[in-house]
Amino acid sequence: MKKIIYKILTVTVFWGMMSCDKFLDKMPDDAITMEMVFNDRVRTEEWLAAIYNKVPDPLMDYTRQWGSTFFSDDAQIAIAMSQFNDYWKWVVANNQGSVSATHKPPVDIWGNAYKDVRSALLFIDNVKPLEAQGQTAVMVQQMKMEARFLIAFYYHKLLEVYGPFPLITELVGADTPLEQVIVPRTPVDEIVNWLDNEYKVLANFFPASYSNADQMFGRPNKGICKALRARLWLYAASPLYNGNTEYADLKNPDGTLLFSQTYDPSKWTKAVEATRDFLDLAEEGNYDLYREYYPNGRIDPFLSFQNLFLKTANVNKEIIFGRATNSRNWYNGVSNPRGYAGGSGYYGSTQNLVDAFFMKNGLPINDPTSGYVETGFSTSQTIYPNTKYDLGGSARTEGLVSETGTYNMYVNREPRFYITLWHDNQWIPRANRTTQFKNGGQDGGPTHDSPQSGYLNRKGVNPEADPRNNNVPYQPAIILRLGEFYLNYAEALNEVTPGHADILKYVNLIRERAGIPTYGSGAGQIDISTDQGTMREIIRRERRVEFAMEGDVRYNDIRRWKIAEDIFRAPIYGMNRSASNNSFYQRTAYMTRSWTKRNYFWPIYQNYRDNNENLVQNKYW
Repeated sequence: MKKIIYKILTVTVFWGMMSCDKFLDKMPDDAITMEMVFNDRVRTEEWLAAIYNKVPDPLMDYTRQWGSTFFSDDAQIAIAMSQFNDYWKWVVANNQGSVSATHKPPVDIWGNAYKDVRSALLFIDNVKPLEAQGQTAVMVQQMKMEARFLIAFYYHKLLEVYGPFPLITELVGADTPLEQVIVPRTPVDEIVNWLDNEYKVLANFFPASYSNADQMFGRPNKGICKALRARLWLYAASPLYNGNTEYADLKNPDGTLLFSQTYDPSKWTKAVEATRDFLDLAEEGNYDLYREYYPNGRIDPFLSFQNLFLKTANVNKEIIFGRATNSRNWYNGVSNPRGYAGGSGYYGSTQNLVDAFFMKNGLPINDPTSGYVETGFSTSQTIYPNTKYDLGGSARTEGLVSETGTYNMYVNREPRFYITLWHDNQWIPRANRTTQFKNGGQDGGPTHDSPQSGYLNRKGVNPEADPRNNNVPYQPAIILRLGEFYLNYAEALNEVTPGHADILKYVNLIRERAGIPTYGSGAGQIDISTDQGTMREIIRRERRVEFAMEGDVRYNDIRRWKIAEDIFRAPIYGMNRSASNNSFYQRTAYMTRSWTKRNYFWPIYQNYRDNNENLVQNKYW
């Protein structure tokens, strides 16, 4: 395996570069040594905890810090937000096409990964039993494997964001000749195979569950490792990574190709097998879709989807991997309308996403039989059966989602629509009023603290949250959930065995929970063609809706499918935010994003390349 000396990674001296500097800062650098750290159980645990610190918080890292959600067609912030901090400046610059390789990201995913990998390797080499302090050999082995898991996870994210990278798995001394440590990027297939093996070893070590599950939430278990392995192969099989001929000239200085130029259908087979392996574990009772039920025994689609993102893992078996500590106060603040309880109301969504949601009859809005109407206003309330959801009006009427006078575009949409987005004139329960997104409205423009395209994110927003007083009930930040792997399995299976019965089975499980008709030829079902091409689009549409505004899922999907260029040829649309009257309800282009071939992977920061002559840049940067 390739080895590393930290100086070639262009970071600072030993203690300054450690991801565990938070606890080392408690005393002067010259007053603490490695021996002191690893002879002390508390400091040892703090070191490991510091390595965990870079596990992304889906409530903030994929939105403001990394920008992944806002790089997709789900979300939109004001261009003026770039004046406030480097995070929003990074988001806006990317969407306007002004980022370059000399522009260091505000969150240095590349540099942080290597810092944390080095921290983990040092931990593995130095952690030891401290019997007198209650740190047993069994505990040490568990901690070593957790550190090994974090190495795999951080490298996995590096692969998703940057593509191939130098795969470093061992430490070396400072006397190693420089020419042996300025290593080139490792080909994609080699990285995938290494990660695949790591996840298999880790899955064999960790249990499916822990007796102290609350305490171990966010730590690796068998399910997390199997799920990540399944996602790894789904991505590896996808067009961006599998035989991508646009990267035929992306080579190391010695001529080594970084992307295989031959499409390999067996990667889809591996994706099927790896996902089936995880689902077998899930279906042994370890995981299940989160569902709530109406008294008549029917699934309550509104409360099921709303509370999926609010309920903790002890009652929510859909969560596979989550982050215990998270930015829920910030998240609820930026997602709530500006005029309510400390909400700042700028986590905006797009008309592009609104149009993706189905009608309540399960049909897309472009189907002439869907009943979709885009003009005028409703003449009656919109009330759904089989739900205890009562947040649609002042009377707290069960099933009410839209009052009389709602713009028809928002009437009779599927339940996920109302849980995912705030639209204009929608009831805000704790504020005892409706949203006012028109120009001059309490929640509207012209300020940057308003939905630029006429919509705000609502997914994962707690209806009891009071951001002004930092009173937001605890909620998990979900990194992986079971619903993704139902659709992952359907996607991979459709590429390997079109027409297989399990394709519709797993798509329909998602639609059933969503409260819309399933696909099939039975009574009340939607009859469709099951040919490969049609099913591919059906699965992609379902992913679009199910995971809207959720972490980096949509961003990674449009990249790995290589469809982002087509998507962003059209503008980001919304309502007419400059209007103070009903002219607001007109489709209006907000901006045309700059997305070219270079945007499929982030650029490697130029300073890193200046310090490593073997580090070739990603294409088109």
